Amino acid sequence: MTEQKQVFPEPCVGALIVNPKGKFFLMRSHKWNNLFVLPGGHIELGETMEQALKREVKEETGLDVFDIDFICVLEFVFDNVFYKKKHFIFIDFACKTNSGKVKLGEEAEEYTWATISEAFRLPLEPYTKKTIEEYKKKLEEKRG
Repeated sequence: MTEQKQVFPEPCVGALIVNPKGKFFLMRSHKWNNLFVLPGGHIELGETMEQALKREVKEETGLDVFDIDFICVLEFVFDNVFYKKKHFIFIDFACKTNSGKVKLGEEAEEYTWATISEAFRLPLEPYTKKTIEEYKKKLEEKRG
């Protein structure tokens, strides 16, 4: 099967998953130059963003998520940080999980649970870093 040439940007969801201890999930992926990323992926035809987020998180981490809250939209245009030449529209959300039982899919080699400050010390994929920065801003706004 030959790969189809991309004609339009691909809408994708990303999940900043927070556990009961207030740490969030990051995984290292060979598709992203072995940097730490948020789990996520494309939205399938006929699927809502929330449905896509829950499906992608389950496929990539084995986790179930709830309390889904929008963080930001980022545009990714042919950046070499990804292993293929792609144009993505990232729609990123914060969500929660009660489970600590992670079962990594084939897109990740390892994972960690990190605080915001711990995350910034990791080799983060640049778009993941932007999403975490936006999440941090939203937390600070809520606190006043």
